[in-house]
Amino acid sequence: MSAQSAVVLHGVKKAFPLGGGRGLEVLDVAHLALAPGSCTVLRGRSGSGKTTLLNLIAGITAPSAGAIHVDDTDLFALPQARRDRFRAENVGYVFQTFNLLSALSAIENVVLAMMFAGTVPRRLQRRRAADLLARLGLSERLGHKPAQLSRGEQQRVAIARALANRPPLVLADEPCASLDARTASEVLEMFLAVCRQDQKTLLLVSHDAAAFGEAARVIDMAELNRTEARRKRT
Repeated sequence: MSAQSAVVLHGVKKAFPLGGGRGLEVLDVAHLALAPGSCTVLRGRSGSGKTTLLNLIAGITAPSAGAIHVDDTDLFALPQARRDRFRAENVGYVFQTFNLLSALSAIENVVLAMMFAGTVPRRLQRRRAADLLARLGLSERLGHKPAQLSRGEQQRVAIARALANRPPLVLADEPCASLDARTASEVLEMFLAVCRQDQKTLLLVSHDAAAFGEAARVIDMAELNRTEARRKRT
């Protein structure tokens, strides 16, 4: 896979089974393309399909129909094990919740992500983790465990963990939603700066105006998701 990543969705639909042969359609995207190295912000009301879309692109959730390509890889043409491996090596995912391991220090949480993927040589993993944490303003917190960190610092560790394997594609699902306004602004600024400097392809779910200013595109789910558009008309 190249140092940057392009994402293309064609005719992607997602429905969740309700039983009795019925299903709840939550996503219907005719076409979406993300340019390599671009920053795209996704916005929309709760329940409009934003998280489902990110999970599909990450290869976590399978579509009911359609195709998803990351670079030249058709994600759902891969067997499950290879798809999981592809995600570990090529996709960084930043969640709303930090999901840090409480028994590990900041640097150990980041190193652990590299141990699973194997894209960074073992002898360089600790140095890579320390460098990322320093870029995110945590050079004095490497040995601190999550309980010793503020919420903003914990999210910065989670961001470093998502970037640890040098993924060309980064997905972020409202990564600052649980932070106060000032902390959210600081964390978002650092996050966007690192992605920009490293030329990541970034798809970010956010309602923050600062993110809109950085984005090459701002996409509204009411326009992208035909299911959402139909729902709004009724």
